[in-house]
Amino acid sequence: MSVTSAPDPSIWIKRFWWLLAAVFIVRIGVLLLFVHGADLAGDEAYYWDWGRRPDWCYYSKPPMIGWMMGVIGALTGNAEWGIRFAALLLGTATLVIIHRIALVLFDARTAFLAAVLVLLTIANAGLNLLLTIDAPLLLCWTLGLLLFWFAAQKPACHTRWLALALVIGFGTLSKQMMLAFPALMLLFAAVSPEDRALLRNPRMWLAILCGMAFIIPVLRWNQQHAWITLEHTKHHFDAAKLGWDDQLGRTLENVGLQALIYTPVTFAALVAAMIAAVKLRKQLTRPLLFLMLASAPALACFAVLALRQRINPNWPAAFFVPAFILAAAWLRGAAPFKSHPGWERWSLRVGGALVLIVHLALVIIFSTELKGIDKLASLRGWDEAGIAAQKFLDQVPRPEQTFVMALGHRYHAAEMAFYMPSHPRVYRWEPSGAVQSQYEIWPGPEECIGKDALILEPGPVPALLQNTLFTNAFEKLEFRGNVRVPLGKETREFSVYLGRNLKSWQPVRAK
Repeated sequence: MSVTSAPDPSIWIKRFWWLLAAVFIVRIGVLLLFVHGADLAGDEAYYWDWGRRPDWCYYSKPPMIGWMMGVIGALTGNAEWGIRFAALLLGTATLVIIHRIALVLFDARTAFLAAVLVLLTIANAGLNLLLTIDAPLLLCWTLGLLLFWFAAQKPACHTRWLALALVIGFGTLSKQMMLAFPALMLLFAAVSPEDRALLRNPRMWLAILCGMAFIIPVLRWNQQHAWITLEHTKHHFDAAKLGWDDQLGRTLENVGLQALIYTPVTFAALVAAMIAAVKLRKQLTRPLLFLMLASAPALACFAVLALRQRINPNWPAAFFVPAFILAAAWLRGAAPFKSHPGWERWSLRVGGALVLIVHLALVIIFSTELKGIDKLASLRGWDEAGIAAQKFLDQVPRPEQTFVMALGHRYHAAEMAFYMPSHPRVYRWEPSGAVQSQYEIWPGPEECIGKDALILEPGPVPALLQNTLFTNAFEKLEFRGNVRVPLGKETREFSVYLGRNLKSWQPVRAK
């Protein structure tokens, strides 16, 4: 059956909204269980701490996630559920826009299928549960695709180009990947015969320039901080020379991870649809060409990049958005290409089974004693550790003149800042003397000369008393006890010290 032969489009639109409402309610229940059984992930707590000090950029990311965390914290009183609920709202909005794109480009049946294919992935479940930089990026990217199509339909409409410029700008403030979006616009305008006039349309160029201008304050911030974000990003692309066997292993690892998070049959359908579209590129309709150009070239580049280095599964996520809509059109038989009927059936079956298993596993784990399994240790114990650390802070002799310092990973400082009931400003000591996180960019303990410090050192064995940096920096250093939180076979543990009267501290400077 052709994609244009659906007898009653309104039925599929109603089905989508009923499905969305049902999924939203189910995910609210899973969210509540998750909040009850798991603490914030390290990155979530880290970004939340950014939100307490709004800026134009941060160590590794543009400012949007920090700004969002600041607003969420102010509205919800720094509650865990507020962060989780924000992730759910952003993920739901993204799905609505994906459905809208498919509806505009094709029909209601294809739009419904595109939304279902996205819903039935592990990646979408995670996107709606954890608030990271990918949530605002995917929302802006997806909305950008829709607005660019609208602008291309009416290239003389100033309002559409202005809206697109704003979305590009907000996306640029969310994640650096958004800077690739204008390249997709130009590629489509150059390749699509019906849209080449866009290259001579000053509105498109102004939209691109105005959208990318949002990066100016980010660049200015980096100029003032030794281009630290660029230095951090550059390390992602440092790769040692590998033999052919290692290159094959890296590639298979990348494919395996993508197949897992997008479910195996659906991932195969995405790849097959893009290959079919490339083969039939001269025969593609304008909507299909648009989706193919917005997905296949970039994903092919990531496939090549995987030959030399490890690719994080979330890096190419934005380019999978149009790929899902393209796959839905392929599965529904949009001219000129059509899949075997079995593809749609098995994509939905396998995807549905895996997502059902994931959600049932979350419900079972976080509503029973299984939440104590060691694999979840990184998401547990911070609440109890923060409360225990707060008790030490409440007992210091000079509470108004005492700051908190956490040693070890940046997550230690972030989690303690969030889970200590007073939400203190937590400093971090970086033993290398180099900037390794946002905590080294912010002023350090050097701004607390004359104050006492409650110091949290990870591990059960008190070792800080042997560290001359600390013993010389303070008038006196006292071991005060331990924070211990049992986590099954593991224990979250910190040794607690009180440093009396900070005399001096060497600040960390970006080089």
